[in-house]
Amino acid sequence: MSQELDRLALAVLQPGFAGLTAPDWLRRHVADGLGSVGLFGRNVQSPEQLAALTATLRKERDDILVAIDEEGGDVTRLEVRQGSSWPGNLALGAVDDTDLTRAVATGLGRDLARCGVNFDWAPDADVNANPDNPVIGVRSFGADPQLVARHTVAYVEGLQATGVAACVKHFPGHGDTAVDSHLGLPRVDASRELLAARDLVPFRAAVAAGAKAVMSAHIVLPAYDAEYPATLSRPILTGLLREEMGFQGLIVTDGIEMGAIADTYGIADGTVRALAAGVDAVCVGGGLCDEGTVLLLRDAIVTAVREGRLSEERLADAAARVAELAAWTREHANRGGEPGDHAVGLAAARRAVRVEGPLTPVTAPAHVLELTSQTNIAVGDETPWGVGAYLAQAVPGTTVARPGMTTFGLVDTQLAAADGRQLVVVVRDLHRNVAAADMLAGIVAVRPDTVVVEMGLPYGDAQGLTRIATHGAARVCGIAAAETLTGRVLDGLIPVGTE
Repeated sequence: MSQELDRLALAVLQPGFAGLTAPDWLRRHVADGLGSVGLFGRNVQSPEQLAALTATLRKERDDILVAIDEEGGDVTRLEVRQGSSWPGNLALGAVDDTDLTRAVATGLGRDLARCGVNFDWAPDADVNANPDNPVIGVRSFGADPQLVARHTVAYVEGLQATGVAACVKHFPGHGDTAVDSHLGLPRVDASRELLAARDLVPFRAAVAAGAKAVMSAHIVLPAYDAEYPATLSRPILTGLLREEMGFQGLIVTDGIEMGAIADTYGIADGTVRALAAGVDAVCVGGGLCDEGTVLLLRDAIVTAVREGRLSEERLADAAARVAELAAWTREHANRGGEPGDHAVGLAAARRAVRVEGPLTPVTAPAHVLELTSQTNIAVGDETPWGVGAYLAQAVPGTTVARPGMTTFGLVDTQLAAADGRQLVVVVRDLHRNVAAADMLAGIVAVRPDTVVVEMGLPYGDAQGLTRIATHGAARVCGIAAAETLTGRVLDGLIPVGTE
């Protein structure tokens, strides 16, 4: 009995780990019944290394789910040190060509499948209703529910055509939040009517399109449950998603160690409550990635069953859904196939560029000022971004400065560096970055010919400036911006972050 409960408990966990190879403890737990493993940037060095890693895991259990947080765009794990070959959701939404979105998702899926990854925590189906949202932003296809819905469907179809299961997130919608759930517990005081007309639209479409998995959001929606966040809410997960919307696939939590859950309930109690509410798999490992965490959660689940706080039937049902998805991925596996056509990604990024105001091609050395901003945990600080490195390759002699946020105020220094040169200022989400906005204002007062490249949400009026909007900071978006600045196609650019 104890051994069987242990296996069931392991089956519903999706833990992470540190390193480029599978540690012994992880392999041992996979052999003992662990149903899934989650990968992050720390686990990826190259496609060859990743393929070897997943092959090692499958020697212990061929039907294991190997999951990754790979959205393309700003949130990339496959290319965490170079920047993504695929533009993110906002860029695809700006183009609004569902065939293109499907092609991008297919290409990304091929990249994953050839490395042995069969479960992607993507796409993001949130409707970005709040411009000040600190965690969604360019990860969303946009603010129009119908646009988000049709691109979510196209993404799911493209990804799953490669044998990689799509996980639509963050149910029932993280787009109208002003708090990052990695750090706190957001609350969305929207009526059921508003949620139905806005946030739920893409999820309903994804369910109808056959999405294999849905990820829960760590947010409180009093319209459905005034006490518990969605991840722990039976009315939301079982009542709304299962019974009302008819979803029969896998429900997985967002990272259970995120502040919204860990700081309120603790990860052990949060895990038990999530399973009781209707969750089938518990994601953990973005931060906590050791064997002790796996054992803590396994034992918490087993104890909860023995004490009657979690029924064995509910746990067995969750484990069965994990096994069902694993069987689907094994049946549709495309391991070792051809990689995605990255030319499609660059073409998509080019189509997403928008230019406001007059633009004279940069043909002589310029000065590029990249104003950094605080990235959220989902995006991370490892992945390079920007335009300067590519413009410097295209126009030798171009200088690039990226001052820390504490030295944004050194306007005179940057003006002096740009004397006699075209000045290009690169920003991300300028509307939310007060320090960058203040510095830009000081620069523009002296250099009104400054060209601004916005690699985040292009909110607000360009105020007479020439502004290039890329709708994301993926590597291909940086290349597309450099091409727009120079007025020519740039071949052979070296990815930022490579030696």
